[in-house]
Amino acid sequence: MSVDTEGKILKPMETNQFLTNIATDLLMKIKEHRELIAAIFSGLLILITWALGDYLSPFFWVTFHLTAFVVGGYAKAKEGISETIANRELNVEMLMVFAAIGAASIGYWTEGAILIFIFALSGALETYTLNKSNQEISSLMDLQPEEALRIKDGREEIVPVSKLAVNEIILVRAGERIPADGLIIKGTTAIDESAITGESIPVSKGNDQEVFAGTVALDGSISVQITTEANETLFQKIIQMVQSAQDEKSPSQLFIERFEGKYVKTVLAVVAVMMFLPYLLFGWTLSESIYRAMILLVVASPCALVASIMPATLSAISNSAKSGILFKGGVHIENLSHVKAIAFDKTGTLTNGKPIVTDTYFHHDYDENKILQIVGAIERESTHPLAQSITKYSNENKGITHEFDVLEMKTVSGNGVTAVINNEKWEIGKPDFVGRKAAANFHNGISEALTAQGKTVVFAKMNEEILAVFALKDTIRKDAKKAITMLRKHGIHTIMLTGDNELTAKSLAREAGIDHYIADCLPEEKVKHVKDLRKDYGNVAMVGDGINDAPALASANVGIAMGEGTDVALETADVVLMKNDLSKLFNAINLSSRMNKVVKQNVIFSLSVILVLISSNFFQVIDLPLGVIGHEGSTILVILNGLRLLK
Repeated sequence: MSVDTEGKILKPMETNQFLTNIATDLLMKIKEHRELIAAIFSGLLILITWALGDYLSPFFWVTFHLTAFVVGGYAKAKEGISETIANRELNVEMLMVFAAIGAASIGYWTEGAILIFIFALSGALETYTLNKSNQEISSLMDLQPEEALRIKDGREEIVPVSKLAVNEIILVRAGERIPADGLIIKGTTAIDESAITGESIPVSKGNDQEVFAGTVALDGSISVQITTEANETLFQKIIQMVQSAQDEKSPSQLFIERFEGKYVKTVLAVVAVMMFLPYLLFGWTLSESIYRAMILLVVASPCALVASIMPATLSAISNSAKSGILFKGGVHIENLSHVKAIAFDKTGTLTNGKPIVTDTYFHHDYDENKILQIVGAIERESTHPLAQSITKYSNENKGITHEFDVLEMKTVSGNGVTAVINNEKWEIGKPDFVGRKAAANFHNGISEALTAQGKTVVFAKMNEEILAVFALKDTIRKDAKKAITMLRKHGIHTIMLTGDNELTAKSLAREAGIDHYIADCLPEEKVKHVKDLRKDYGNVAMVGDGINDAPALASANVGIAMGEGTDVALETADVVLMKNDLSKLFNAINLSSRMNKVVKQNVIFSLSVILVLISSNFFQVIDLPLGVIGHEGSTILVILNGLRLLK
């Protein structure tokens, strides 16, 4: 009788499957950690050989050491040889192979084996860092459902997600993960969007609200109309961004890799000279001279220097991805902390991008409720953002208690709309559209005061008399003020680039706490302003969300897109804030500073260790075992220091 991990009694066939699954999982774990297992086995073999040294014959003593060499050094030797052949450039892996062989050739088998063991252990730690970063992608990919429940011709059918087409309807039950991007057309539910935004608090959503693949409908079933192809969902874009970020190297990493080849050749040349020069000039014995040359080969290797950057960069990228900040490469996470000024688009970036009605004034001789209902009915026929905001305000404040037949509805582009209700002609729009003089005199000239506050005014006129004025304003994001405050405390200059007029721009800039603003700014002018800022401040970031922001994003040292922005903005940007939360921008800058600090610590530490060990070797203070421990120990320490950025 067999039981599974939960204590359930299994049938014979279930037992076989259960054991097969365990074996498969075990093999996968072994494969995943094979470098670490090989390093540990190599270390154990060295320890056993050392402990039994007095009892082993020379044959077994050498055989055990050779086995430790092969088992521990195979992965790194293979990597070094293949990269040397591919790049036609010697590397640090080959330097370690030469050092181990050199140590063995002069009789220091144990020291050579220890060198291989510690080098293999540091390599396993680097692989762990890469795997940890890859696990972030794997965990994301695991969140993408493979099947969906499609509703077609009134019937439900399970189909692969890849077969879903735009405009098809799918059913997502409570507790299920949403398989594709779309709009809710039926039902309401709380949605866990942590996979997309990093925010753990569920968001309630209903009709006409957008949902994303990989998120979870927690407490209600919803019908969703597909809006995006399966391979173009926001979820897929996140995965692609993280993958590309891992492949793109920072300037520091590229410099180290270019430096590595030349440095290795220099070390080999110096070692060749060291093998004979002290013997000829300083009276050392030939064996001592060769021994010191082998120690130099070990301690001068730039293993720690090479490992100073990549583990830290991958750890930082993985950390940021978990919290909803996507860097598209190490170069961008390195550059962000050097930014001295940040330019912000206004609409959809600093503001919510959806104007709301802030003030209303009605003619004293008319029924306020009726005016609001009629205006709401007319504006409901329009697709203009201001019209939609007035309609929403009408619905929320007065409701639709009467049905009005809206006749002869016409849109006068850039000005407003006209319609006929109950044989009365209505005009809704700008002051000039309804008559500037009458608009200016309405309610003792209230429109001038509203305009001075940076608000947009819309008038409603029946026949020849103005009956109402609505003041609308695009509201500042709740997180924008917090973000601007933190950035200014950090010494970063903030600028708003907007197409709005001077009064509106000034009002919004004051409310958000922006240092400087540029009003009446056309899309092509944003690029010029960003270039001018680069001349003034050196390193400049641009934050935007629209198609019109893409050129400016590309012109900045670091382009930052809001997660709900257009595809063009997302593709152009170097960093994406998935939750549209500007306060996370400071977190991203802080993480960039932390990463650069860790890299600086690693580089200074690794170079210091190399210099100390080389000097100690020249003055014959250290021997080969201590040189091996000092050199490889420093490599392990810089990798562990980089891994701190995972938290």
